[in-house]
Amino acid sequence: MSIIATIAELEAIYGQPNEASTVKVADRITPPYRVLIDKSPFAALATAGPEGLDCSPRGDLPGFVRVHDEKTLMMPDRRGNNRVDSLRNIVRDPRIALLFLIPGSGSTLRVNGRAQVSAEPQLLASFTFDGKAPHTVIVMTVDEIYFQCARAIVRSDLWNPDRRVDPKILPTPGQILADMSENRVGGEAYDKAWPERARQSLW
Repeated sequence: MSIIATIAELEAIYGQPNEASTVKVADRITPPYRVLIDKSPFAALATAGPEGLDCSPRGDLPGFVRVHDEKTLMMPDRRGNNRVDSLRNIVRDPRIALLFLIPGSGSTLRVNGRAQVSAEPQLLASFTFDGKAPHTVIVMTVDEIYFQCARAIVRSDLWNPDRRVDPKILPTPGQILADMSENRVGGEAYDKAWPERARQSLW
């Protein structure tokens, strides 16, 4: 197997990016990029820590990532499994990246920067939903932001409802847990209880 080991080798294969690939990069949240953030209900959050890299799904109502100003994004950390992998990483290494998806749109939005974790009471209260405030808020300083072209979305046919996978052919969370734990946790009871448990703990 031939391994590419230098930047020069990469550039010999791919050449240089065209102007459209570079002029779109900004060091602040421009008005068009703010629209994309405000319309997005989902983002993948990438962080790094001593144990390695992590990528975590984040979703909420559209606009759940708040544009505080042209250099600052704020994202509530809603209820979850309390592993806090992303937060552990941010506390030790502030580098962070977000990839926003917008249902029905081919464009995605990439944001790179640095973050802190805040538990300031007034800030938490400002993100209250359904009577519940988040435990913390991720406060991100934007270093660079740019949209990604639609090729990946087009190739994957991501938003085509006819391409949805039938959940019945996938292993359920309960089945995966049972398999991983030699049936100590998970199983059919876990799957049956999940919808109500999720409904009561979304926020």
